[in-house]
Amino acid sequence: MSTGKGQVVELILEDGCRQVRVSCPPNLIPSPGQYLLASDVSPVPVPLFHTDSAPQGFIAAAPIPDSWNPGLELSLRGPLGRGFNLPLSARRVGLVAFDAHPARLLGLIRPALKQDADVVLVCNSTPEHLADDVEVHQLSALPEIIMWADYLAVDVAREHLNQMREHLGKLNQFTAGRARVPEVQALVRTPVTCGGIADCGVCAVTLKSEWKLACKDGPVFDWKELESKVS
Repeated sequence: MSTGKGQVVELILEDGCRQVRVSCPPNLIPSPGQYLLASDVSPVPVPLFHTDSAPQGFIAAAPIPDSWNPGLELSLRGPLGRGFNLPLSARRVGLVAFDAHPARLLGLIRPALKQDADVVLVCNSTPEHLADDVEVHQLSALPEIIMWADYLAVDVAREHLNQMREHLGKLNQFTAGRARVPEVQALVRTPVTCGGIADCGVCAVTLKSEWKLACKDGPVFDWKELESKVS
């Protein structure tokens, strides 16, 4: 984890949402699923998630404060937390935006295509300027994508984890007869404003017999960690 200075270089309106291109030192660029904490004059830092690469920095996914405009100087801390770990062997990659825009998953598209994987985006909000190689399906197609994929990356709010569990709880049934059950990772969206410093518990993800902090134990978890009942 490092600290440094950055700057908002460009404001990007994507699907009606505010994204920004941030310039920063290379060691501060988060990988997909990780985040930075960015501070301006506000006392509450803003978590920035990677959605795409950019020269001398990265594109930060929405939501972005309305007050942020090109030229704004930022104090940055990160990269923080656990990101996605795309297996080198993955050849059928499913990206599942369960309840929000898929921006926090889009950073996986380039590395997946680079290793000759087929990529399917499952969401109810198709992003603009998507690579032609990426198929898009509605969430109603999720059971079929689970059967097809060998790796799934999911973006889900903490309050919707139980619903996601219902979809993935029958994973073995969906994949019956396959030699290998798909590997699943989930980015659990919670407030992460302390960035792992305070251990305040605001971002806690409660499992059947323990709890973990999304700010440092996540925000990306292996699905096996989340299979137990979540409060």
